[in-house]
Formats: sequence, structure tokens, C-alpha cells
Amino acid sequence: MRILHTSDWHLGRSFHGADLTPAFEQWCDYVVDYTKSEKIDALLIAGDVYDRGIPPVAMVDLLSDTLARLLDHTHVVMTSGNHDSPRRLGFASALLRRSLSIRTDPRICGQAVEIPDSEGNTGAFVYALPYLDPDVERRRLSSDPEQALARSHEAVMTAAMARVYGDISAHSSSQTVPRLAMAHAFVVGGEPSDSEQDLHIGGVDSVPSGVFAPPEGVQPLDYIALGHLHGPQKIGSDTRPLMRYSGSPIAFSFSEQHHHKSSVLLDFSARHASAQAQDASCGFGVELVPAPVFRKLATLQDNFENLMSDRYLSYADHYLRIIITDDERPQNLVARLRKLFPHLVEVRHELAMEQVKAQHIATKRQDPLEVIAGFFEASGGRKLNAAEMAYVQHVWSEQGKGAELQ
Repeated sequence: MRILHTSDWHLGRSFHGADLTPAFEQWCDYVVDYTKSEKIDALLIAGDVYDRGIPPVAMVDLLSDTLARLLDHTHVVMTSGNHDSPRRLGFASALLRRSLSIRTDPRICGQAVEIPDSEGNTGAFVYALPYLDPDVERRRLSSDPEQALARSHEAVMTAAMARVYGDISAHSSSQTVPRLAMAHAFVVGGEPSDSEQDLHIGGVDSVPSGVFAPPEGVQPLDYIALGHLHGPQKIGSDTRPLMRYSGSPIAFSFSEQHHHKSSVLLDFSARHASAQAQDASCGFGVELVPAPVFRKLATLQDNFENLMSDRYLSYADHYLRIIITDDERPQNLVARLRKLFPHLVEVRHELAMEQVKAQHIATKRQDPLEVIAGFFEASGGRKLNAAEMAYVQHVWSEQGKGAELQ
């Protein structure tokens, strides 16, 4: 069995106002071609398929076309994330053919999706958990309808995993078949980026990794396919079961500019049992497969003259955040930068600031106009010129007259 773990496609998101449609199209073409050429038995999409509950029509069409092409040669298991609308994403899920499973209802998380192997036999079981909103699921997942679970991510995830391990315990005769779970959550130990949505409920936004451990006497899952965090990463060093975030296939913030976007290829065939396993203790092959890069990200920080010189021309095709360090803001700054950098999406003007201790300031003995002039010099990086100082004096004088009239 060869299974590809992905998550957080976020179809429909933009990047600082830039249209990412070509990047989404590139990713969808890539994943279709890769699953076909590498003979992938199942593709997992662990939540946040869309970027919002009501996605753009173009993205609905893109997903529909992509799924149609994928189902010609592989199985797809897809869950809803915190950005998705479970009701909309899961529409008609009960009517879907066997090769496509969309799980958006946590109440059936104890019912595994059966993935057949190339010979038509059961090759793997996947327990697909959608995002669990504590406010919605604390009653639906409670074993007692009259008693709601605690209002926390840990409580609802614990209840969901109890259903998963209850099913595993009931079907212990088939333990030789790989068993995986999908979950969309912030697991303790994960490293977030700036583009994930905050999951705080009651002041707690995360679940401990121990929630995914089996009860005593029950065989653990082989792998937890996590979604939500956009950086690819493993949770824990010797955690069993093995837990990984595949990360998003596309960068959505400058905090991700150094990410190596990828998906996770799991190979449960005997010939990969140890030779290619990055985590030898898990007993199967684990490989990070690089995702295609539509456009690189970079942050440049320098004075305007240097930025307009030839030294940064190699960044012309990047999505850029530029930080200008000149004392004065150059005129027509953004327009002039965009002539060299057409994919500029963010510009900042930052000055070197000097911290002044309160005890060194004696405002009572100073002329108010001197204080104002000193403030402008400290924050603007230069002294006010004669015309500017005359205007400040005029405004100060007018303010004084107004106070006298009151």
C-alpha cells in the first residue's frame, strides 16, 4: 500500500491580495500526475480543502475536476477543516462511489474507510476525523446525551479517538492491515505559522499528543495524518503512533518563506519496511515528497538606493516583502519599486529607533515646542525644517487660544 498524506489546500485563498489561482491549478495538476505515476493507492486530504465555508465557484470547479481525474486511478479520503463548511463540503457524501470518501460528521469517526489494494483486498483502514469544534461536538460526541463534554479541543478529540480505538478493539482479527487516522487540530509540540486560523476555545487551542495513544491492551494506530499547521513537521521524537503534519502545499504567509513544502508518502509494502523509513521505529517507509513551487517568497531589507540597484534583480520573480530603511520615505515608493519587482505585495518603512529611559527626560523644564520638535526628530530621523517648524508654532498658538476661550 502506498498512501499520500496532504492537507490544507485552502483553495480560494489569496496572498496579500495576489491571485493564487495559477498556484492552485499547478498543485492540482501535480497531485493528479504524481498519484498516477507513483501508483498511489489512496490520497488523504486532512482538512481545510477550501479557504472558506462558501468557496468561489472557480475553486469548486477546480476541485471537482481534480477529483474526477484522481478517481480514475486512486482512492481519495477527504475531511473538513476549520475553514470548511462541513455541510457544504459533505453534501451527497452518502451517495459517493467507493473510491471517494468525504467525512464531515464526527459521529461516524469510528467507522473506518476501507482502502483496497491493487488486488482488490483490504489494504488499509483510515479513520477520518474532521475538525472538531468543541461548541458543536461536545454534546454530539458525549456518551451521555444529558451531559456535555468539557468545552475544550482535548475533550472532544479524546471522545472521538475512543470511538476509533473501540472499533479497532472490536476488529482485532484484522490487525495485520495498516490503520491510519486523519485529524485536523493543533497538537501540542507543533510549530505554527502566521497563516493558520486561531482555534482558541475557552483559552485552550491545542490537544496533547497523548490523546492519540491507545488504551491499554489495544494495538496503536500506525500513523496519524494531521492537518491545520502549514509547516511540514513531525510531532514528538519517539511518539507512537507516528504523527506528522504534511503542511500546506502552498505558502500563505511570509512566515513560511523558508518552509520546504511537501506531502508525506507512506509505503507499507514489505520491501520498504526498513530501507527507506525515515522513522525506523514505525516499520514502514516514510518519505517527504517536495511540492511544486509556483513562486518563491522573500523579504528584502535595505535602503531605497540599494534596492533599486542591480543587486536584487534575481528577486524580480518572487513574491516580495520589502522593508525600506531610509531616514525619509522616498516619493512614489511603491510605484517605483513595482517597476523592478512586479510581484511586490508588502512594503514597510522602518527607522532605527533609539530607546530613551524615562529618567533622562525632564519635560517640565522644557519648552513645549522643543518637546514637539524633539519628538519629530526622534521619530522621523531628521530635524524639522523652517517651514515645518513655523507650522507647528502656528498650530500650537491656535490651540492655546482655544484653551483660553474655554
